[in-house]
Amino acid sequence: MSELTHFDERGRARMVDVGEKEATHRIAVAGGTVRMEPGTVALIREGRAAKGDVLGVAQVAAIMAAKRAHELIPMCHPLLLTAIGCAFDFGDDGRSIEITARVETRGQTGVEMEALTAVSAAALTIYDMVKAVDRAMTIDGVRLLYKSGGKSGTFERGAPEAPPPAE
Repeated sequence: MSELTHFDERGRARMVDVGEKEATHRIAVAGGTVRMEPGTVALIREGRAAKGDVLGVAQVAAIMAAKRAHELIPMCHPLLLTAIGCAFDFGDDGRSIEITARVETRGQTGVEMEALTAVSAAALTIYDMVKAVDRAMTIDGVRLLYKSGGKSGTFERGAPEAPPPAE
């Protein structure tokens, strides 16, 4: 395990200084799952949710959340993001929606937190939009699937096909 960088020599929280790091093309892909009753999946798939287009709204929420991750995560740097994509796949089990978000930048620090925040916001939005019909939904497995472009090298968890960046 590497050294924790968000603490100074006295154990106080600090924001890491990335000013001297080289700017590189950085990519992060995150994933997560919303589990629900089959009838709730059908409602979303068929566009019958009372609050509207669930996945369309969740996609916008993911994009907005990625852009504002630094406002939610205390030691997260504000970044100029160059691309954000979010995709949804209905699970083969008929009881879940898989969320995958991809975030890119050319900068001095990675975009893992932005990708994870995007997935989390999309999952919470799905929950919010159909909670009236299925309060037993769960949000599971929010995790980093892939990252590249940093000093620590490439990390890959065996990610499914990542969504393309938004155009």
